[in-house]
Amino acid sequence: MLRLSNSVTLADWEITLTQIRAQGAGGQNVNKVASAVHLRFDIPHSTLPPVYKERLLAYSDQRISKEGVIIIKAQSHRTLELNKEDALARLKALILEAVTPRKVRRPTKPSKSAKRRRVDNKTRKGAIKSLRGKVSP
Repeated sequence: MLRLSNSVTLADWEITLTQIRAQGAGGQNVNKVASAVHLRFDIPHSTLPPVYKERLLAYSDQRISKEGVIIIKAQSHRTLELNKEDALARLKALILEAVTPRKVRRPTKPSKSAKRRRVDNKTRKGAIKSLRGKVSP
């Protein structure tokens, strides 16, 4: 069971964990040990609250397919147990990141003094550059 918050949890049957062989260089055990984990989580068929589902399906992330399935591949550790924990932690982080509301950006205008300082700096810089010209004899 994966606990997302005090009131929201995911049951074990909702998350599909599959053992796969990890990619990359490995050594003697590379072709024998399946220590990587492939996690699949179906958003539309889950028991998540409707608000969570809407935000997850609207969230732009390459790990969420068009059908609404989250696919996470964990292979950074050498053992299967650590990769399972890593995959579940990444799933939890993805869901919580998608659900947290974004900070609303309020457009601001520069103050009059800031505009005045900018123009003064431009004129001062222009005066300095004009002095760099050729000196007439």
